[in-house]
Parts: sequence; C-alpha cells; structure tokens
Amino acid sequence: MSHDHASHTASAKTAALNAQVLKDLPFEDTRDFDFAARGFIATREDPEIRSAEGRVIFNLAAYNFLSEDCPPTVNPSLWRQARLLTRHGLFKVIDGVYQVRGFCVSTVTFIDTRDGYVVVDPLTTVEAAAAALALVKRHVGDKPVCAVIYSHSHADHYGGVRGVTSEADVLAGKVQIVAPEGFLEHAISENIIAGTAMNRRGRFQFGYTLAPGPVGEITSGLGPRLSTGSVSLMAPTILITRTGQELTFGGVRFVFQLTPGTEAPAEMNFYLPQWRSVFMAENANATMHNIQPLRGALVRDAKAWADYLTESIRLFAHDSDSMFAAHGLPRWETGQILTFLKKHRDAYKFMHDQTVRMMNNGLTHQEIADTLTLPDSLSTEWYNRGYYGTYQHNAKAIYTRYMGWYDGNPANLNPLAPEETAKRSVAAMGGAGAVIARAQAAMAEADYRWASQLLNWVVFSEPANTQARAMLAAAYRQMAFQAESGQWRNVYLTGAQELEHGVAKAGGGASVSLDTIRATPTRLLLDFLSVRINPDRAADKRLTIALHLEDFGEHFALTVENAVLVHESDVSGFEAQLTLRLKRADFLAALLLGVDLAPKVTAGDVAAHGDLQIFKDFVSLIDPLNGNFNVVEP
Repeated sequence: MSHDHASHTASAKTAALNAQVLKDLPFEDTRDFDFAARGFIATREDPEIRSAEGRVIFNLAAYNFLSEDCPPTVNPSLWRQARLLTRHGLFKVIDGVYQVRGFCVSTVTFIDTRDGYVVVDPLTTVEAAAAALALVKRHVGDKPVCAVIYSHSHADHYGGVRGVTSEADVLAGKVQIVAPEGFLEHAISENIIAGTAMNRRGRFQFGYTLAPGPVGEITSGLGPRLSTGSVSLMAPTILITRTGQELTFGGVRFVFQLTPGTEAPAEMNFYLPQWRSVFMAENANATMHNIQPLRGALVRDAKAWADYLTESIRLFAHDSDSMFAAHGLPRWETGQILTFLKKHRDAYKFMHDQTVRMMNNGLTHQEIADTLTLPDSLSTEWYNRGYYGTYQHNAKAIYTRYMGWYDGNPANLNPLAPEETAKRSVAAMGGAGAVIARAQAAMAEADYRWASQLLNWVVFSEPANTQARAMLAAAYRQMAFQAESGQWRNVYLTGAQELEHGVAKAGGGASVSLDTIRATPTRLLLDFLSVRINPDRAADKRLTIALHLEDFGEHFALTVENAVLVHESDVSGFEAQLTLRLKRADFLAALLLGVDLAPKVTAGDVAAHGDLQIFKDFVSLIDPLNGNFNVVEP
C-alpha cells in the first residue's frame, strides 16, 4: 500500500469488516428513521447560517452526502447514526412542543404556552439559536419568548441564549431564565482551569479541522458539528434546587428532577403533566454517552447516572406518552419510552457493575476495556451503541474514578516518559528501519492497532521520519474508517491530518466569550492565573499585592512566593508591596490584554500605592496560553 492516495481508501480488511457490520446489526429496524421524520414541518431555505459579518457559522448542506449509500470508508452503523442526527429542520413532537434539530450539535426545544415560548437549551451560538427561533416564528407563530431553560451546564445548551432573548427583557422581568442549582459556577469552572488543554484535545474529539465527507468527519456520534458563531451566557433568574419543584409558564406546569453528577455536574430533567411528556436533558440519548470525554473533564458517576434514570422511570415514564431530549430523537408511546429508559439505564448499570467486578478480580483498566461487552439484549439496541461514548473508554473511566491512573503493576509506578520510551524501544528493536519493517508486516496483516503503536514509537524518537509519519497516518485512517464511534473516527483522522500537515494554528469550535469572562468569579480567574505561573521565572520572586476591585466590592491579598500564587479574600493585616484600587475591567485588561496601568494611574482611574513595577513583574510570571501544542509528535 502506498501511503498517499491509497491511505484515503479502505483496505480490503477494512471494507470486509464494515461489510460484516451490515450482517451483524439489525439494520431492518427502521423505527428511529420514523421517529426522526415524524412531525417535520419545514427547514431553512438557505442552508447557510451566517454571522453578522457574513461568515458561515453552520452549513445545513454539509452532510448532504449522507443521502448516498455508505462507502467502505465509513462504518455502516456510524453512517446510519449520522443520517439520523443530521436530519434538520422544525419538528412537532406533540401539540405545544416543537424542536429545531440539526442546526448545531444539540437540539433546541420550543414549548408553546399562552404567554409565549419557553425555549429549552438554546444551542451553542447566538446565530444558530436566532435562526431556529426565526423558523419557529415563521411556521408556528410569531410569539415572544417568556422563559429560557438551561437543562445543564455545558455550552452547547446555553451559548445561544442571546439569540432568543435580550438582557433588557431579562432585567425587566419579561423573560425568566431557569437552571439547576450550581449551573453558573459549573458552566464557568468546569473548563476554565484546564480549558487550554481541553480545547486542544477537543479538536480531535469533534474533528473541528476535518471536512465532512466519506473520508472525513461523520458527526461526533451525538449530533452534527458545533456551530461556530458567538457564544453568550446570561445568569439564571430562577434556580431549581430540589426534585419535585414546579414552575408554571403561560398555564403550562413544569415538574423538575435534579440529576447532579450525571452527564454534567449540574443537570435536570422535567415533566409536563398536562401533556404527559418528559424531557430527559442529556441523560438519555440516541447513543451511549461518555463517562469521561476524550477532550478531558472530571470523571462522571456511572452509578449515579443509572440511579437517576431509575428515578426518572419511577417519577415520569409510566405517565408519559412522549419523550424528548437535548440531543437525538424524540420517542412516543409509554411502552417504547419505558423500554428505552430501562435498557439505556441497564447499559450504564451493567458497565459500572461489571467494571467494578473485574477490577475487584484484579483486572487493570486496559484488560477490562478489552474484555467488557454488553449482553446481546442491550448491545443490539441502536441507542446503546458506542457512537459517542464507548464501552472501552467508559470502563477505563469507571476504573479511574475508583482506583486512579495506577494499575498496581510496579513497572508502571514510575515509567519513562513517552519520548524516552519510544527512543529506547526503537533502539532495542534494532533501529527505525527494523521497527518500520515490523509495522509494514502488521499493516499487511491489517493489524493497524499494533502497527500504530510501533510507528508511534518511531515518530516520537525520530519526528522527521517521513516514512513513519506517512505509514502512521495510513494506519490511523484505516482505524478511523472502521470506527463505529464518531469520536474515535475524528481522533484518528485528526491525528493523520496533523502527521501530514502539522498542527493547524487556529482551532475550530466556539471560543471563550466576553459573557463568560464577565460571569466568571474573580476567585476563579485568580485560580486560572495560579496554574499559569512559570516556576523558572518565579523561583526567586516574592511579590505581594493588595487588590481592591472597587466596582465589585472585592478585595484580594495576592502573594507570589516559592513559585506559587496564593490569593485570599481577607486583606486585613496584609503587608503589600503594592496596593491597587481599580475597576475589575481595568484589572482584566491589564492581565489579559497587556494594557499598561501607568496612564490610568496618571489619569486617576486607578489608585496605586507602592511601586507599579511590582504589578508588571507579576504579569511577567504568567505563561501565555498555547492552544497548538503537539499531540501526535513530541
């Protein structure tokens, strides 16, 4: 096999494996396609959703190729899932409940009440949300928005809020914003400390730099691509603090169920008793979800997830004729809803319980991942397939939640770093040529998993070895073409892309918004600064700054010593080399944008007591962010 054009085609082994999928899974079951089409009203005439500047932030036509037959370069199960997830437009779930699907990775719901629309989870970006609202107003009715519900604390469920309402209407009390307890803190904090690393890895998980197509991105398995417009955030005006709490908008009752620690740290479902309809947020999907995302995040609690689904069944399912969610497809009929929720619950519970059982029998996370399989009664349900989360990775996450990263083997207690391991492994095997020869033999046998490990050692020991890079990219592509998981496909294809073309210097997806920065508590921003202190530059420094943010009424004692930044909110008795009194915006401008405070001191906008050089020294200790660090090479 040559490793240029040929690596973009399916090998005979890959084609055979994908053909076998068609025989192994119940493709004759087409109920999901009926669900996906049911209630369709209309979609946009112009497939391109644009920003105010004219930039395309989402193209509804990007997945038109999915209307063709599945090619050998895509797992047929993933192709099927992508066809379902990219069906776009406005749909009626039941009278009064409408969804716009396919405009972003998530789904936005519009509940038609006497007083106007209650908007549930307004997508990732302002532009996508505004396009969805315009579609609803055109085809359902030109009514105002009276409330917004955030089901949980992930940006694809709140980022478009300014596309459906305004700050003026919220401040005037015309629109309420409802969210689960802890929403704002988790929406801001979950990604801020490790945000740079998460965003870099997110490029791999979501395939931001890949073009959709038969040899490219085929969704993430959870939904189509993220829209890439403006991300906004408005604080909740009503918090849901307990299960059973009720709210009424325009005569429609909402009964809430808190589910913290499931798919998000702050999350909730709700039930509409008058309409016998249940909303399951992101706790029940058309795919197995992540217990720990590939981009990184705190490990979620698979047991709690299953237990809350049990509670949902008890509270709502027996009295539900329809079910809708924040991703994927609605479902109808009480029996089908019960079967779905029970089997989806059992998949999480089985995965948790059997991982722990094998862990207690001495198996390591890798051994469990290679062993764990669902019973046929669960694995043959399409919604339990690993399109987004996978059982292999979820088993590792469950193991890590209980046991941490160490597998108990003394050889793995203090191993060599990857680059050093690669160099010594290549040398021990007779040099790069010998390792490449072994990899070529593995490729010939279609043993791509082993070939990629061998070639990864060569790349990490000799990054400029073009033969190894090309072969590794080819191995990654074959594993991508075989992958049922949209995430795995994106990871492998992005790895191949970076091996061949280097790291793209601009990431895809939504960036941190001004709304998010404004909403971030100062203590969290100071925590973010703490993890960016460069120890070499700070080693011999001792700096003390008393910081008074006058417009926020906040006071902080900042100390840099022993290459550690410590901040405290009590400044009484604090001996500061420099005391600053200023507005929070001026402080952030000086930190984040490099604005010189000296002119503001001269103008009287900032009060400084002490040597202003102390603050300049402090800023100089903060490492710049690098969102383009290497992943597939040292």
